[in-house]
Amino acid sequence: MRISELSRHGGVTVATIKYYIREGLLPPGTPTATTQAAYDNQHLRRLHLIRALIATCGLSVNTTKEVILALTDNESAQSGHTMTIALDAIRHPHQPTPDTAQFAEVDALIQDLGWHIHNTAPARTALADTLTALHRLGIPLNHQTLLTYAKLAEQTATTDLEQLTDLSNPQEHAEHALLLTILLEPALIALRRMAHQHHHTNQPETHNEHPQGTRRHHTISDTEETTHSTTPLRTPRQTPHNTPHSDLEPLQNTE
Repeated sequence: MRISELSRHGGVTVATIKYYIREGLLPPGTPTATTQAAYDNQHLRRLHLIRALIATCGLSVNTTKEVILALTDNESAQSGHTMTIALDAIRHPHQPTPDTAQFAEVDALIQDLGWHIHNTAPARTALADTLTALHRLGIPLNHQTLLTYAKLAEQTATTDLEQLTDLSNPQEHAEHALLLTILLEPALIALRRMAHQHHHTNQPETHNEHPQGTRRHHTISDTEETTHSTTPLRTPRQTPHNTPHSDLEPLQNTE
């Protein structure tokens, strides 16, 4: 396909494609003339990957280039270097400077789980940041709750890796691992929010429900409730044939 077709299918401008080629993110096409080149589905797939890493994951062009180069390096792919680069490069929302106590909590959690996480991992700092923010808001998470969440995360990671068992090509394995680990995160967040919505909307509402055969409890009778809501209270001197008076005016003696 021509570069104009690659632009149309990839959803980016021709200028952007040329920029990616200059920066080494996208390989050049096969020359067909002095100023023309042909591109194939591999270029389109790489273009989609680049856009996903930049637009969806928020990686910089330079970091995306590092990831792309690691993907094309068999030695890096086999050693897991690609995942290390990608995971460490993900930007996390800015949080207040984490407290030392929260870093200690994170390290205790890592030790209990038996995980191997290096001290400079951005995810370690991001977790401490989040715990600090929650603590300052008066809603700290205790260690057991964190442990429960961490075990769920480990199950998710195991599920990710199970999708790769049939891939023997190291480069293809690394690319799929990257896609599942990084690009699937927005979907996991969406699923969690959908689950919250499901549980909130399906909670039984007891404050207005009256089971058949039962009568709701009142502190006053239905008649009294209707009277209070439609007409002002009569004083002992009023009778049904009296002309109604404002509550602010005293009743006059007509005798």
